[in-house]
Amino acid sequence: MSCTGSNTISFSPGLSLTAQHTRIGGSGSYSCLSTDPAVKWGRSSISGGGRNGCFFSDATTVERITWNTGEKTKVVYHLGTVQQVAGQAVVLVVGRVVEGRFKGRTVTSPGLQTVLNPLECASKGGVERITGPSTLLIV
Repeated sequence: MSCTGSNTISFSPGLSLTAQHTRIGGSGSYSCLSTDPAVKWGRSSISGGGRNGCFFSDATTVERITWNTGEKTKVVYHLGTVQQVAGQAVVLVVGRVVEGRFKGRTVTSPGLQTVLNPLECASKGGVERITGPSTLLIV
């Protein structure tokens, strides 16, 4: 199944040039193409934490998705790759469905999140929020 949409992710404290412990929160919305025509879209809440920076992520993140059918999916992502170049954070996370619909399947979520000011990584507060298009591939 392939879903495209957007995510907004917040970091507290903000991402900086040096990795530090951060809390992660956010939300997402997706439109989907599936072999099951009943699944058309989903909305998610995102939470987690770990060591994160503008160029590094070693965090556990949980995404709880509610599908248009009312079914739910819980995905746990353990390690992500974050590349920050010229104000664009290219994020790739790989996880596993641990509860609900699609349990046992692998999920990859590549996305390109826009940071409004690329110099935020070097600022005192860091990058507190990234937002942009995202994809869920459930295999």
